[in-house]
Amino acid sequence: MRAFMDSDFILGNDTAKHLYHDYAKDLPIIDYHCHISPKEIYEDRRYDNIAQIWLGGMNPDGSYFGDHYKWRLMRSNGTLEEKITGDAAPYDKFLEFAKALEMAIGNPMYHWSNLELKKYFGIEEPLTPENAEKIWKITTDKLQNDPNLSVRGIIRSSNVKYVGTTDDPIDTLEYHELLAKEDLGFVVCPSFRPDKAININKDGFVEYINKLAASVGKETLTSAQEVCDALGERIDFFKKHGCRASDHGIDYVMFRPCDISEADEILAKVMRGESITTEEAEKYQTTILLYLARKYRKENIVMEIHYSCTRNINERMFKIEGPDTGFDMIAKSNCYNELAAFFSELDKTNELPKTIVFSLDHNDFNQITTCLGAFQSYEIPGKMQLGAAWWFLDTKDGMEEQMKALGNLGLLGNFVGMLTDSRSFLSYTRHDYFRRIACNLIGKWVEDGEYPNNDASLKKIVEGISYYNAERYFGI
Repeated sequence: MRAFMDSDFILGNDTAKHLYHDYAKDLPIIDYHCHISPKEIYEDRRYDNIAQIWLGGMNPDGSYFGDHYKWRLMRSNGTLEEKITGDAAPYDKFLEFAKALEMAIGNPMYHWSNLELKKYFGIEEPLTPENAEKIWKITTDKLQNDPNLSVRGIIRSSNVKYVGTTDDPIDTLEYHELLAKEDLGFVVCPSFRPDKAININKDGFVEYINKLAASVGKETLTSAQEVCDALGERIDFFKKHGCRASDHGIDYVMFRPCDISEADEILAKVMRGESITTEEAEKYQTTILLYLARKYRKENIVMEIHYSCTRNINERMFKIEGPDTGFDMIAKSNCYNELAAFFSELDKTNELPKTIVFSLDHNDFNQITTCLGAFQSYEIPGKMQLGAAWWFLDTKDGMEEQMKALGNLGLLGNFVGMLTDSRSFLSYTRHDYFRRIACNLIGKWVEDGEYPNNDASLKKIVEGISYYNAERYFGI
């Protein structure tokens, strides 16, 4: 029987061990998509205890921060909400999480959490309710006193070279500007997330459009073209602050082009408080997305598209907790033709940007990969990317399935690799977890005689997937 989480964790053959330890393990990290706070990086925040950094707490504005992955795990163990996002004492929350984690056999959260304890705190024994108090004391002491466990210390000790935060178009980017003046040893850049300007059929749209108008010095925006112009101005502002990527979290990919005058009228109806049809919403959304894609191409900004998620499905809990608190699910989206038509429209005029497509439904992997293969370009290897296994697919099985689809139908060797997509500064172990899984999969293919044991080629592939492909793709 193998020991739990030893140095060869997940590495099931000699080739995998060689590829990981000699080529993948020590490469820097490019975390090109995450949700961590640039303010906390600038202030070099130091967390009081592990419950705070793992499970969250109250922000000064009264909102709650934390990791909804862990909250879902605790709810599945029957934990009272008071001990998840409520007012319970931090240790009580940590103990409840320990009780849930012990039951999480087969869940990547079990691996992530224990990898974090091992890497950042030197704790070799897995967390259980029985040793929770001892681990609480060790982690509290280190978080409060170890210079490597402030926010900046965590990033540096994790060998992170680039952090791509997720930022709204109306953000001032003041902390990015301040960070850019310092020699951090790593780079923090904003990513452009314009969902609120696109979601014309969702609550809060009118209020947001007025905020977008104010961000460009206007009272309001009266046409779709004015919305496009405002977003374009904000992209220019983001670009000056080092923006290399955008991100779009959409329910599904739509493609319903229309004349700009029709999009103007649809916007005007919504701004007047009138309702619109799904078809009208898609016409407006298509107009904005096409404009943005063309702008990204012009500015050499990567377009990331995330879809196939249904959010906030528990209406009662959404009213209590708000969005991004763990009440979402995988959706089925039949939008392959629309995705292809969207790309084709941009390709006609050579305005298709570098694009990464993520889906929460693993059944989409083959369709997406074959679609992307029709729009690759001499401009850069792997211009069109199948995104890493994301969110609910961020598991050993999910990662392997994504890489197999890309290997079967694309070029796995040009894959830009992993991202944390996380709100926790300890989540960089997910890159290590991914590298182990990738090396194990590739090593198995080699040892099964499905790829030659050519060390120079394997080194190029593994190092590329782990680091160098992302470095080239994002221009870092």
